[in-house]
Amino acid sequence: MQPLLQAYLLPLLLAITLGVWAYAQHLYTRKKLAEWKEAYRNIENQLEDRTQKLRSINNMLYGEIAQHEQTEEKLRKAQDYLGSIINSMPSVLVSVTTTGQITHWNSSAERATDMTSAEVAGKLLWEAYPNLPVTLESIQQAIEDGAPKVMESTKLESHGQTYYTDITIYPLIADNIREAVIRIDDVTVRIMMENMMIQNEKMLSLGELAAGMAHEINNPLGAILQSVQNIERRLSPELPRNFEVANHLDLDLVRMNRYLADREVYSFLKTIRDAGERSARIVSNMLGFSRSSQQHSPTDLNALANNCLELMDNHFEITRQDHKIHIKLDKQLAGDLPTVFCSPPEIQQVLLNIIRNATQALASSDTAAPCITVVTGFNTQDVWIRIADNGPGIAPEIRRHIFEPFFTTKEVGQGTGLGMSISYFIVTEHHGGHIDIESSPGNGASFTIRLPLNSP
Repeated sequence: MQPLLQAYLLPLLLAITLGVWAYAQHLYTRKKLAEWKEAYRNIENQLEDRTQKLRSINNMLYGEIAQHEQTEEKLRKAQDYLGSIINSMPSVLVSVTTTGQITHWNSSAERATDMTSAEVAGKLLWEAYPNLPVTLESIQQAIEDGAPKVMESTKLESHGQTYYTDITIYPLIADNIREAVIRIDDVTVRIMMENMMIQNEKMLSLGELAAGMAHEINNPLGAILQSVQNIERRLSPELPRNFEVANHLDLDLVRMNRYLADREVYSFLKTIRDAGERSARIVSNMLGFSRSSQQHSPTDLNALANNCLELMDNHFEITRQDHKIHIKLDKQLAGDLPTVFCSPPEIQQVLLNIIRNATQALASSDTAAPCITVVTGFNTQDVWIRIADNGPGIAPEIRRHIFEPFFTTKEVGQGTGLGMSISYFIVTEHHGGHIDIESSPGNGASFTIRLPLNSP
C-alpha cells in the first residue's frame, strides 16, 4: 500500500506546489500591474501638467511673436516713411563712412548719376560720383570736428550740362556710428538770379551814366544841327535879308549858290545834318536801352528791332585778314504786326545779344557774302522775331549748352557766358515766351523769339 500511497501523494504534492506557485505568481502579477497602473497614472498626470505648461508657454510665445511682428511692421513703416521723405527731397543725399564707402543713396542721387542704390552700395564715393569735388580729408575733418562743412556755388557737370550746387558735409555721430551725410543742392537758378541782379545793377549804373552823358552829347548835337540849319537858311536865295547883305558886300548870291552846289557844299551840309540826326537817335535809343525796367507795356516789335539795328550799325562792318567787309542786312518786317505786351528794354537786350553773337560768328567765318536776316511775324497765339545769319552754324554739342550760365566759346576775357542765359531767362521767365534755335554746322544759325500775344 505504501507504493500506492507514494504513487498518489507525490503528484498531489506536486499539484499543490504548482497551485501555490501559480497563486503566488498571480498575486505578484496583480501587485505589479497595480503598481504599473499607478505609475502610468502618475506619468499621465505629469504629461498633462507638462502639456498645460507647454500650451501656456506656446501661448506666451505666440503673443510675443505677434507683438514682435507688430513692432517689426511699425519699424518697417517708419523706415519706409523716412525713406519716402528722403527720396522725395530734391537734394542729393549720400551717407558715407570715414573711409568714403557709400551706405545710403537717395533717389535724387540716382537721377544725378544714373546709378541705383543697390549698384553703389559699398562702393567708394568717387567711384559712383567721380565729378563730386569732395575729398576724403574733408569728410573725416567734418566727422572729427562735429561741424558741417559747406562748399557754395560749386560748378558740376552731369549729362553734358553744367550746373551749380551748394555742397554741405554733415557729421553723423551716434552710438557705434561715425559717418557723414553729403547734401547737394542745385542752385543754378539762384546763381542766374544773382547774376541778373548784378546785370540789372550794371544797367542801372549805365542808365545813370547815360542820362548824364545825354545832356553833354545832345547839347553839341543840337548846336551842330541848329548851325547847319542856319547856314542853309543864310545861303538860301529865297530870303530877302540874304540879298540885302549880299548887295551890301557886292556879292552875286545866285552865282555863289551855283558855286556852292558845284563844289557839293550843300551835300556836305546835308551829310552833317543826317549824321547829327542819326547820332541823336542813337543817343535816344541808348537812353531807352539803359533804363532797366521790368514794367510791361504794348510794344511795336518792328520799331524795337529797328532801334537795335541802328545801335548795332557799326558792328555790321567786320574785319577779315586786314580788310573790311560789310554785313548785308535783310529786313523782312511784317507791316500788320500787332503790338505785344513786354518790357522793351529787356527784349531789346535780348535782341542785341543775339545780333552781336551773329556779327561775331560772321567775323570768324569765311562766308563770302555775310548776311543777317531779321524777320517778324505773328499767328493767333504769339508774335515772333527771327534773327538768322549765314555763318558757320552751331555744333550740336555747343547748342545743348548755349543757354547755360557762364558757358562761352570765346577766349578768356572776351565774354562772360551770361548773355544768352540771361536772354533765355528774360524771355521764358519774365515774358512766358520761348527761344527756338535752328542750326547746323556750315548752314548758319537762326534764333526765333516768341512772345505770347494775349499776355496781360
